[in-house]
Amino acid sequence: MEVLSGVTFKKFFLPFLIGLLLLFILLLIRSFILEIFHRWAKKTHTDIDNLIIKTIRIPSLFWCLALGLYFGIIFSELPEKVVFYINKIIYILLILSITQATGNMVSNLLANYITKKELPIPPTGIFYAITKGTIFVIGLLIALSTLGVAITPLLTALGVGGLAVALALKDTLANLFAGIHILLEKSIRVGDFIKLETGEEGYVVDITWRTTRIKTLPNNMVIIPNSRLAQSVVTNYHLPEKKMALRIPISVSYSSDPALVEKIILEETKRAVGEVPGLLAEPEPIVRFIPGFGESSLDFTLVCHVQEFTDQYLIQHELRKRIYKKFKEEKIEIPFPHRVIYLRREDKEN
Repeated sequence: MEVLSGVTFKKFFLPFLIGLLLLFILLLIRSFILEIFHRWAKKTHTDIDNLIIKTIRIPSLFWCLALGLYFGIIFSELPEKVVFYINKIIYILLILSITQATGNMVSNLLANYITKKELPIPPTGIFYAITKGTIFVIGLLIALSTLGVAITPLLTALGVGGLAVALALKDTLANLFAGIHILLEKSIRVGDFIKLETGEEGYVVDITWRTTRIKTLPNNMVIIPNSRLAQSVVTNYHLPEKKMALRIPISVSYSSDPALVEKIILEETKRAVGEVPGLLAEPEPIVRFIPGFGESSLDFTLVCHVQEFTDQYLIQHELRKRIYKKFKEEKIEIPFPHRVIYLRREDKEN
């Protein structure tokens, strides 16, 4: 029994203790290295080092585990078949963890590069999905090859079944390629304020592989399939630029002097520049006697320019208050709708 216990200890428990001790040491070294890198990253002005540290933080745990297992079986006297399968597990663990780290790192670095260089491919959800998906497929094929699975017949089977999959996932693929088309065309970008022909409007939050998400002004999320968005008539209020013209209709009574009305509107608008956020001094505001002669009033249009679409609400609110106050001081009437009716009486001949 003593000999059996010694053999059991040497074959199983001693390798286990060695691997566990080595794993503990590797985790300490990992924490020490990450802490050094983290302090170093704080002193730099680039975001690349932060992305790298964030990317390898989780996969490095699997690397430590794989090394612990590997050195544990080196000192063991386990059967050759058991060692073979443990080595396979270690290889798969390393391949998948490296694949995950590579996918995250490449997608993050490319997104960072695209953002800085302002390339025509925005770093959105669909961009991450395509990049990480491609790297994951490559890593999976390498893992299957390590397990002894023949890749060539598998690729052939996937090619034959690709047509059936494409037919089954017709709507999904339509949304995927519509999303890619939207990204490359740059007609709709993340951060743009858009309005659909069906009435939905808001800021584009993300363009994923299947849908585009729009955050409305009441703080709700509208989720639109990419294929439907690509076929819809869309007004993009951030293209060609965010600045836009704002038209405010103003009506006064027929007893008012049009020149005085125009002067008051212009003076109040120019005075509001710098006081009302989003109201621009250039191009200068203008007032036009358009539409002109209404049924009950003289109708003017104030044209001013705002920084972006959502600024118009506060600007209209402030300008209308200021103009109305000045009209009251100058005794300029804003009339109610009224009609003049003439009655004509005809005497009937007997």
